[in-house]
Amino acid sequence: MSETATAPLTLNIQYTKDLSFEVPNAPAIYTILRQPPAVNINLDVQVRRLQEDQNVYEVTLATRAEATIPAPAEAANGSEPAKDMTVFIADLSYSGIFTLTGIPDNQVEPVLLVECPRLLFPFARNILADVTRDGGFPPVMLGPVDFVGLWQSRRDQMDATPVANA
Repeated sequence: MSETATAPLTLNIQYTKDLSFEVPNAPAIYTILRQPPAVNINLDVQVRRLQEDQNVYEVTLATRAEATIPAPAEAANGSEPAKDMTVFIADLSYSGIFTLTGIPDNQVEPVLLVECPRLLFPFARNILADVTRDGGFPPVMLGPVDFVGLWQSRRDQMDATPVANA
């Protein structure tokens, strides 16, 4: 008896959906940058079902890395402190098309918001490191991400949102 077993989670394809890298203060930033900039990372996971009657989803790992340095002292005008200077901004949306087979309804959300981004993460991490290095800066190396914690905090925020009375 030969039954073909289907994997519960299949990554059909993965791709760079959107990539933007800008250096708004070039070329001057290259002459004043003396140490690695401070990098602020924002990460989000977005999910959308591709067809209503199928368990096929696009999962996108959206990452924004914004690097800054303290503004030069001469930039302060006396009344207010100078704002930090932007070194670069890198926006990456890295997506995968996933098919879910036989996953219980109560497990679909954690699979889509934890397991799928966990599979995409190493590839997004490499792209972000390459693009920042190729832009002339130290590569941004994303550290490990707690996707379970992200999912749980998202659920906590949704639970805390008051529902409007009809």
